[in-house]
Amino acid sequence: MEVSKETEQKISQLQMFEQSLQSFLGQKQQFQVQLVEIESALNELESTEKAYKIVGNIMVESDKKELKADMLSKKEMLELRIKTMERQESQVREKASKLQSEILKKIKKEE
Repeated sequence: MEVSKETEQKISQLQMFEQSLQSFLGQKQQFQVQLVEIESALNELESTEKAYKIVGNIMVESDKKELKADMLSKKEMLELRIKTMERQESQVREKASKLQSEILKKIKKEE
């Protein structure tokens, strides 16, 4: 069975969508891991008297309120990035699904 050039191009485009989805999933997982780490650190921060911040290769005593504010800011940023990634992922999935349907229709017609 031979497929038309147009169908081949659409298949290639579908493969690119799949690669994009894999990339989104990887990035989203990294952000989720960072988010869990920050949430864990915030929980620990609540139950301690002294707070420390890692700067380069050393740990430096830090103001607990400032550290908490910094972590909350990072948490908010990560949550926003995850939402953005999920939105982009959803859009690519939708495009890929439509393209896959088109490809299947074309292949059936070409048979």
